[in-house]
This record gives sequence, structure tokens and C-alpha cells, in this order.
Amino acid sequence: MKINALIATQADQPLRAGQADIRDLQADDVRIEILYCGVCHSDLHMARNEWGVSRYPLVPGHEIVGRVAAMGDNVTKFSVGQTVGVGVMVDSCGECHFCQQQEEQYCEAGFTPTYNGTDKYTGHTTFGGYAQYVIADQHFVVTVPDNLALNAVAPLLCAGVTVWSPLQHFNVKAGDRVGVVGLGGLGHMAVRLASALGADVTLFTTSPSKGEDARRLGAKNVVVSRDPAQMAACQASLDIILDCVAAPHDLDPYLNTLKTNGQLVLVGIPDRPHPSPNVTPMVFRRLSISGTSIGSIQETQQMLDFCGQHNITADVEMITGDAIETAFTRMLEGDVKYRFVIDMQKTHW
Repeated sequence: MKINALIATQADQPLRAGQADIRDLQADDVRIEILYCGVCHSDLHMARNEWGVSRYPLVPGHEIVGRVAAMGDNVTKFSVGQTVGVGVMVDSCGECHFCQQQEEQYCEAGFTPTYNGTDKYTGHTTFGGYAQYVIADQHFVVTVPDNLALNAVAPLLCAGVTVWSPLQHFNVKAGDRVGVVGLGGLGHMAVRLASALGADVTLFTTSPSKGEDARRLGAKNVVVSRDPAQMAACQASLDIILDCVAAPHDLDPYLNTLKTNGQLVLVGIPDRPHPSPNVTPMVFRRLSISGTSIGSIQETQQMLDFCGQHNITADVEMITGDAIETAFTRMLEGDVKYRFVIDMQKTHW
């Protein structure tokens, strides 16, 4: 099936409107007419081949909200016209240890990414959400609460679940003291979700001007990480930190703010390694550094349901597909609060 899409044809060329082919409907498939798609920083990395794995033509986008347009014969969970979402994955092996325990993001065979993956039915490249339609196995489609603004739901499918997953894995609960490093697409969702869970949230930022916004989102404390006095004042005070910064930085100042048995969880991926941390405080206070990748389908649905109950969405700025290159430029400059979302209904093909 031919669809209209925003296509990257090579690393040094802008995305342009064109046509792409998606596979014919299989028995377990859901075909979704895309209403909105969030713009994740990884979309820019992939469009420009900054990770060296991009295959062209490439259609980015993995924060997708839309309506069910068609279904395969085996699909029973959904109905035509229903509002649904698709995140970073559209398939996995379904058989390995991780798939069997509902952790498809760690599939031993490698999950099939929404774009730039290999379609197991055709062997062709998967195409993402900067398009009219997307196809996914029904297991990888989630339902969207009716009470939420659909355009502001789109970033939850990646940014939201990426921070929700460690909050759940480490059993963050009311009264816990949670640190969040960075107030961007991931960080603003971490503040919002952790505070909704009842945690006492501290935001670490290099920008004092972000303090007011952090408190609006639910942070109780704001610490300017470049201020040694402010960092010293919160030493050994936090249970867990979600580090949402995707640039290399010194982890030691954040380790120093953790209590004994504290966790520093990395969710941002820098383009080169962080400096090695000092092992001494880790040994003497039994501190841990870990990483976490997106979230499972089960966690994604759980997160969406929680957001529906607490009326949580992302802070978004709407664009049309024609403005994607401008959005990429502004994103590089940190000029967005806090996620661009493409309105596919207003995009000119």
C-alpha cells in the first residue's frame, strides 16, 4: 500500500514529502490512520545517520496517535475508528525469555523498531509515524484514554514510557525522594509522573530560569547543578535519580546526592561516553548506576491508563510536516517546551 510520508533520502538532505510502501494487512495487523506524531530527538539522529545505522529511504516517527483504519482477521482487541497509539516497537520474536515475561523492549532477537527496522513479513524497512498510516502487530498497539488531548498524548508513547518504566521497576511510591536531571522532553514527563505518584521531586538543571516551570510540573525543589552550594545542600538526600540528559557529563555530583542504596538511572544516551564515575562513594554507600530502555507494551498501557486517571499529558508545540526541518533546528538549540508534535491532518503532501 502506498502512503504519503515525510522521507529522508540521505543524511545531508532535508526531509521531503513523498510516497512510501507499507505492507499488506496480515492476520494480526492493525493499520492506523495517523493523527499526530511526536518529534523525538532520536528522529533527528536517525534522519542524519548520526548513529551510523540509518537505512534510506527513512520515515521517522515513533510517538504515534491515530485511529484504527483496518484490521486483520485475528484482531479482536480493537475496532475500526478506535483511538490508539504506537510507540517505539511494532513487533518482536514473541518467544524469548523477555518477550514471554512482557519485556519486549529487551527481546533477545531484537524488537522490530517502528522505523528503520526489518519487516519480518517482507524483509523491507519499516516506516514510522511521519506519514498517513502505520502498520503494527496488534500486541504492539495500545488504547488511548478518551479524556486526554490526543495531540499531547503522542509524546507519552516514547518520552512518557521511557521514564515511567524505571519509576515502576524501582517501585517509586508516595514519599520517595526522586531526582530528575534535565527538563526536556523526557525530564518534564519524569517530573510530572513522579510527582503524580506522590514522590517528592527535585529537579537538577543548569538553567535557573527553568525553576518556575519545574514547580508548575510538580517539582518541590529546584537545584541549579552548577551552584556548588545548592548541590552540597542536597547531599545524601535522594532515593533515586532519573538522569534524562543526552549529553556527556560528570555523574559524581549526582551520586553524591543519593542516600545509601540509592539508584542513578540513565535514560538519556549521549553521543560519547560519560566520564567514569568515582567508585569510592558507590562502594561505601552501596550506590548503583543503571540504564533502562523505553518500556514494555504492558508498561505503556499502564502509563497511559495512569495518565488518563490523573489527566497527565506532555507539554507540546504543534507543527505541520512542512516545518519539520525548522523543528529539528530548534530542537538542537533546546528551543522547545517540551515536545514538537506533527499534526498529520494539516500536513500538505
